[in-house]
Amino acid sequence: MEKLININKTSAHPFWVMVNKELRDHVRSWRFIILLFLILLTCFGSLYTSVTNLSKSIKANDPAGTFFFLKLFTLSDGTLPPFHVFIGFLGPLLGIALGFDAINSEQSAGTLGRLMAQPIHRDYVINAKFTAALIVISTLFFALGFMVMGLGLIIIGIPPTAEEFLRIVFFLVLSVLYVAFWLNLSIFFSIRFKQAATSALTAIAVWLFFTVFYQIIISLVAKAIMPAEGAGQQEIIQYQNFILNLLRIVPSQLFSDATTTLLMPAVRSLGPLTMEQVYGAIPSPLPLGQSLLLVWPQLTGLIAATVLCFALSYFSFMRKEIRSR
Repeated sequence: MEKLININKTSAHPFWVMVNKELRDHVRSWRFIILLFLILLTCFGSLYTSVTNLSKSIKANDPAGTFFFLKLFTLSDGTLPPFHVFIGFLGPLLGIALGFDAINSEQSAGTLGRLMAQPIHRDYVINAKFTAALIVISTLFFALGFMVMGLGLIIIGIPPTAEEFLRIVFFLVLSVLYVAFWLNLSIFFSIRFKQAATSALTAIAVWLFFTVFYQIIISLVAKAIMPAEGAGQQEIIQYQNFILNLLRIVPSQLFSDATTTLLMPAVRSLGPLTMEQVYGAIPSPLPLGQSLLLVWPQLTGLIAATVLCFALSYFSFMRKEIRSR
């Protein structure tokens, strides 16, 4: 009986065996090591910039020193972007690197057919690929976030308040969710295309389009439909809301709006306000609950986009024809 108990304790579920295998492959891969080095380098650079300019910013803009610790993630003197901007730029590359060859590399090597011949469920494969990559991303981002907080605590000697700590945690969760969208999108391309290079180039092309070219298109549209001189206040506000809604189709804009609101409590609105709305408002930082309510549409949009990409990947993989070589 004791031998049976020991066997049951040591035997693992096939799904978690596959997850462990994917975790080891990700951590040992050179692309992950290179991206990790770049993220660490930019993280230390942004931390150095924020710490060196912290005292000047507080004296000029915040004599009371409120939300002192959040400035480690948002402060910059223009030489280097702040920490959350680096995450918004390098995060998609990390998600694409972990997922662009998730399926087609296995199929081209002939291992996917042999894997499917084992007595395991077909959906274990796609679920294990996504779970392992998500564990790597979550571990990396939370380790970076807590490392920045720890180094900041050592350097400036001021601990974060409970609200500051929760805001940073929500920011890290939002960052993981944002990178998970690009991970699912790259996994979907790895299912649709047979060559890993094609799926990688397609994912990078989508990222470049949303990062660079989509902004140019929106600028042209904004100039074309700009209200005439002397337009009323209501017409101008409708025009600005329309342009903002077009920009928020892009996941990066949703991430930027949400992180700005979470890490900068002084932000009270993400859209244009009328004079009636501004009149009588007290210029004070929002509490955490109100900031979360303000970014709830952005958070819902990111969750919906991530779930949609995963559903497309799951559906495509379950219907994909797999032949062993």
